[in-house]
Amino acid sequence: MRRKRGRALDGWLIVDKPAGMTSTDVVNRVRRGFDAQKAGHGGTLDPLATGLLPVAFGAATKTVPYIMDGTKLYHFTLRIGEARDTDDADGQVIATSDVRPTDEQFRAALGAFQGEIRQVPPIFSAIKVAGERAYDMAREGRPPVLEPRPARIDRFELIARPDADTAVFEVQSGKGVYMRSLARDLSVACGTVGHVAALRRLRVGPFLEKDAISLDKILSSEDNAPASPELLLPVATALADIPALALTSSEAASLSHGQAISLVELMGRIPVGANPAGGVARAMDGGRVIGLCRLEEGWLRPERLL
Repeated sequence: MRRKRGRALDGWLIVDKPAGMTSTDVVNRVRRGFDAQKAGHGGTLDPLATGLLPVAFGAATKTVPYIMDGTKLYHFTLRIGEARDTDDADGQVIATSDVRPTDEQFRAALGAFQGEIRQVPPIFSAIKVAGERAYDMAREGRPPVLEPRPARIDRFELIARPDADTAVFEVQSGKGVYMRSLARDLSVACGTVGHVAALRRLRVGPFLEKDAISLDKILSSEDNAPASPELLLPVATALADIPALALTSSEAASLSHGQAISLVELMGRIPVGANPAGGVARAMDGGRVIGLCRLEEGWLRPERLL
């Protein structure tokens, strides 16, 4: 068999993404910097955006879906009075307005954008329409008509108003929420137009801004040696938000071999946060994470083993 190039590394690297790079660019740079065999990211950031971009190496790539499902925290700056085709500062101006909402008007409108809402994604997005990427269609002058999609906004607050033309908001949301769409739609709800002038992600699931490392620091080796694995967080760090279920060694061995365990045998040990009707738990053998399991129909079934 052909041997994979690079080192077999497992773990999470929390990158403080700079503006002007795509998420894929960042992943490729750090994968080369670590000379790693396998890497992927836990949630795309637009080129304009900065902040947390979790990069998974090796076995950590198995936990990417759980990171993407986690809570996100953003700060975005709304530029009022200009609509752009990309809904951010990288696009072309397509409409203007002289209306400048007051702080009170913004706050009054925020309630309609919280909870379970439906949101039309930006036409410059990676969504596929009839097999084509929406952004490719838009760039070719064939902007697609995108349908509203479910989105969950836990919190949406005005946190600063530097001047009449700009406002800064904090958003806590679930996965798949477009800050560009929020900025666009909030502006329209307040009788004007607007776009995202700046965007920073401060949290992704259990990963916080304090965990992030700049690209310069990660790739600062002067002798071209691979970056140090000491910068990586353990694979299980990504699962810290998922309720832990303590197993015996024999139960852990059974799960590791793909066998389900009756929930009756686990009575008294099932964590409060784990829903017995389809919930997910983090299976633990002492201090070691075995993997993720799903509770359903009276059984604990292995779903993603590490």
